[in-house]
Amino acid sequence: MNTENIDARSRRAFLRSGLTLGSAMVLGSCARSVMTEQSAATGPAIDPHFPKAPAPAAVEPVVAKAPVAPAGVRPELFQRALASLDRHGSAIAKRDVIAIADFTPFSAKPRLQVINLEDGSMHEVLVSHGSGSDPSHSGYLHRFSNVPNSNSTSEGAYVTSNYYVGKHGKSQRLDGLDPTNNNARARAIVIHGAWYANADMIEKHGMLGRSQGCFAVGETHRDPLFAMLGEGRMLFAGKV
Repeated sequence: MNTENIDARSRRAFLRSGLTLGSAMVLGSCARSVMTEQSAATGPAIDPHFPKAPAPAAVEPVVAKAPVAPAGVRPELFQRALASLDRHGSAIAKRDVIAIADFTPFSAKPRLQVINLEDGSMHEVLVSHGSGSDPSHSGYLHRFSNVPNSNSTSEGAYVTSNYYVGKHGKSQRLDGLDPTNNNARARAIVIHGAWYANADMIEKHGMLGRSQGCFAVGETHRDPLFAMLGEGRMLFAGKV
């Protein structure tokens, strides 16, 4: 047998096998490249049996609650006072504490209520109404008036102003903010202490005496009241 022919055939077989192996390697590399591109485009395969991540919990909006009237404060007047506080805005510089003069009850009841809006606490004292608001001296306020020389109590929102010393000692001026009490400064409607607003008047006469339209409180309660209320806060007078 011719050895040269055998060697030639062997070389041709080796070359064919090398080409086949190379083609397979190229095709395998191309297939891996295509799969990699597809994975990058579509993302990793998802196992249908793998548990899904929980959906984020819905966040409920926080709704501010309207302040609730403290125990002993008439809710209707409390809401009217808060509405006045909002309506008069910057005219009332300090908004943490308000006072409500509730002239609905008999004068022997504590009717001036100082309310801390931040912690809900309340302090109340006796307060007199004007003689023009109770001409028969029944102990009940029957009508409000803003008319000069009427000696009547005026309803509405006031802002507490400066202190001065007058015939009733230390007193505090008030400015009326509503059409129903805007003559308060001209009428000299103030907060002051008075003997006829002391608790012993109730023991002797069953009711308090009357003012000339001012918010008269017991003499021993005047200074603590001034300390709680201060200047630049709202006093709201009304009844239901």
